[in-house]
Amino acid sequence: MDELRPPTLLALPSYLAGHVARIGRRELADALETYGLRLPHFAVLAGLSDFGPLAQHALADRLGLNRSHLVGYLDELERRSLVGRERDSADRRRHRVALTEAGKALTRELKAEASRSQDVFLAELSASERETLISLLRRVVVADARARSGAGAAG
Repeated sequence: MDELRPPTLLALPSYLAGHVARIGRRELADALETYGLRLPHFAVLAGLSDFGPLAQHALADRLGLNRSHLVGYLDELERRSLVGRERDSADRRRHRVALTEAGKALTRELKAEASRSQDVFLAELSASERETLISLLRRVVVADARARSGAGAAG
């Protein structure tokens, strides 16, 4: 299979998943770089596209980002007029973040670019194999999220 890596490592799903993740992140990062963006910027734009306007803390929590790091990403995206922040009418201490029209348009373009970047490193897999891979990885991610939130502990 791969004579450069120890068979012991190649038998570990965690090693393989980590290696595949690095390849995928590299492809996606290269695609985003042409737009002057990094992975966290795309995560913010995709999160707002998928969930709609959110309070900053809720966005950070959903994306698994440090709240202070999120502020920096939002500052950069706001400077490019891709997101807007305003005080939450229900709680003036909080800010709600939303995509601007320019942000929505760019996010649509970036989602297509992200999909193409994933096609590059998954080229060895059939469409059915890709669906299976995504389904299995999603199950692991959801199970981990449930376990961490305590939802899986009640069993």
